[in-house]
Amino acid sequence: MVNKNSKGLGRGIDALFGDYAELSNINATNEQVQQILLTDIRPNPYQPRKTFDEAALNELAESIKLSGVFQPIILRESKIKGYEIIAGERRFRASKLAGKETIPAIIREFDEEKMMEVAVLENLQREDLTSLEEAEAYEMMMKKLKLTQEEVAIRLGKSRPYIANYLRLLGLPDAVKEMLQNEDISMGQARTLLGLKEKKQITKLAKRVVRDHLTVRQLEQLVNKMNQPKEAAAEATKNDKKPYYIRESEERLMDKFGTSVSINEKNQKGKIEIEYLSTDDLTRILDILNIQFDDE
Repeated sequence: MVNKNSKGLGRGIDALFGDYAELSNINATNEQVQQILLTDIRPNPYQPRKTFDEAALNELAESIKLSGVFQPIILRESKIKGYEIIAGERRFRASKLAGKETIPAIIREFDEEKMMEVAVLENLQREDLTSLEEAEAYEMMMKKLKLTQEEVAIRLGKSRPYIANYLRLLGLPDAVKEMLQNEDISMGQARTLLGLKEKKQITKLAKRVVRDHLTVRQLEQLVNKMNQPKEAAAEATKNDKKPYYIRESEERLMDKFGTSVSINEKNQKGKIEIEYLSTDDLTRILDILNIQFDDE
C-alpha cells in the first residue's frame, strides 16, 4: 500500500465560482434546511470516486446513530426523479448504514457543468481520490465539457503538466490500472512503467514491482536497461555507477518533466537527454521549458 501525494487545490475553488467555499456553509445563506427521504436521493452522476473507505463509513454511521447529521448535504432536484447529491455523499451513505430514513439537506440549482466541477473539486479538496480516479475525473471534464487540458488546469487551479501527467496514466493496461487503483503501485511507479518502449511488457514488469518491492529509482534503472538494445546493455550497467549528484539531478528532472531523463558526464562536460513518448508529450515538455514558436 502506498501513500497518495498531497494535492493542493491552489486557487481552484475561487477560480471555479465564488460561492463554492460556502457550498456547505448554511450560515452563509438564508436557505432552508429540509429533511429529505434517503429513498428520494441518488448519488451525483459525475462522482469520480469509485471506492469509499468502509471502516470510515461505519465509524461515521455510528456517530450519526448517536448524534445525527450536523452538516446538511447539498442536493439539486433531479430531472429524472427526486434529488441528486451535489456534496455530501459520505454522509448520505453513512446515514443509510445507520438506518436513518431522512437526512437534513438544502436544495440548490446547479447545471450539469457545475455538478461535474463540484464533484471533482470536493474530492480533490479532501484528497479522497486515487491517482487513477483523479485522471479519469480530468478526462471526464474534458469530454463532457469539451475542455482542453489547459482549460481544465485553469478551472482547477493546476498546471497543464500536472493534468497531463495524470492523463498519461489512462494509457496503462487495465491490469496495471487496477494495481494503481488498489494502491499496490504508486503514481511515480506507474509513470515510470509508461516509459517502457515494449508496451506488452508493462503488466509483467508491474507485477515484478509489487513482488520485489522495487522503488521508483530501481524501476527507472530497470526500464532504462530494458529500453536499451542488447549491445548497449554493458553501457547501461555503467550508468548505474553514476555519481550521487548526477543520479539526484536525474531524479529531480524526471519529477519536473514527468518522463525519463538521463545525464551523461565526461571530463566535466556532458549532455541531458529528455525522453518524450509522442508529439503531444514533446509539446508538454516544451511548455514546461516555456519554449514557444512563432506562427509563420
